Amino acid sequence: MRISVVDVGSKTVRLVVADAEGGVPLPVHTAKWRLRLSEQVRPGGPLPDHAVAQLVDAVAEAGTTAARWGAPNPLAFATAVVRGAPNRDEVLRTVRARTGVELCTLPGEVEAELTFLAARRWMGWRSGPLALLDIGGGSLEVAFGRGRVPDFVASLPLGAHRLTHEFFDGGLEPPSPEQLRALRRRVRHQLRDVAARIRWEGPRTAVATSRTFQQLGRLCGAAPGRHGPFVERDLHRRDLREAIARLAALPAVDRARLPGISAPRAAQSLAGAVVGHTAMKLTGLKAVTICPWAIREGVLLRHIEDGPSWWAQVSRLDEEEAPPNPVPLRVASATS
Repeated sequence: MRISVVDVGSKTVRLVVADAEGGVPLPVHTAKWRLRLSEQVRPGGPLPDHAVAQLVDAVAEAGTTAARWGAPNPLAFATAVVRGAPNRDEVLRTVRARTGVELCTLPGEVEAELTFLAARRWMGWRSGPLALLDIGGGSLEVAFGRGRVPDFVASLPLGAHRLTHEFFDGGLEPPSPEQLRALRRRVRHQLRDVAARIRWEGPRTAVATSRTFQQLGRLCGAAPGRHGPFVERDLHRRDLREAIARLAALPAVDRARLPGISAPRAAQSLAGAVVGHTAMKLTGLKAVTICPWAIREGVLLRHIEDGPSWWAQVSRLDEEEAPPNPVPLRVASATS
């Protein structure tokens, strides 16, 4: 069975075409389109018409590419940059009408659940009780569980792009000490209850996903991506603390020259590092393993393991204002 997933993120639209061999999604083709949607809209603001037009073109090309590789009807979703836009419904209708691809948005808690599933499958059962951290452009997802699906998930408005604009004036220049302290206070306040839950659960293993964590891991000495996905990559809290000082002293153009920090993410790398370090400190995690599988693999795994009906249900969530139980799984809210 050949399947595909389209992920509309804050920076790129990514396509993965995979074969489901033995219950494992084996990629046969990947592609990405750099739209940098988050740079065209302030957090919480509407997507402008020109950004919607770019999104339509990218999703249409992704759908055509998937079909060319034998995987029609991709599982297509957009993350916080579209989910939080006031004109979200209009954007989704436009993309669906002009491309034929049924783009949807997923609640942050569902993103956390799917990412947890991917991390669990990658790390295996030997990892035991598992904690997950995932920093996106608009939100931070946290999850904990002992089985296939998490017992607890939370999605918090602590995305690297969002906080960069709110606290660092776009992040192009080094922040003042006052700005840095204000950001730390916000992150601590937002994370307090969630971190207490993770500490109480006592995870045996902690993993981090997302491009933000991958780049921070590389900055702190992890092996580069060209060494392949099977090289173990860890990120230590003490190294991340030192990285914050390095990033805070530089403008974005100079951060992009550091190992692992790409130019498109240089401005938000400092906010991502502060969120990551604060989350690790509050949860008591001294180190996390960088997991190469994340939400795209989670979507593919759920499709392989549970069949197409689950996606039909999840993809309708953006048509409901306040779904009482977005996913039929054992998932608790952040306030439980």
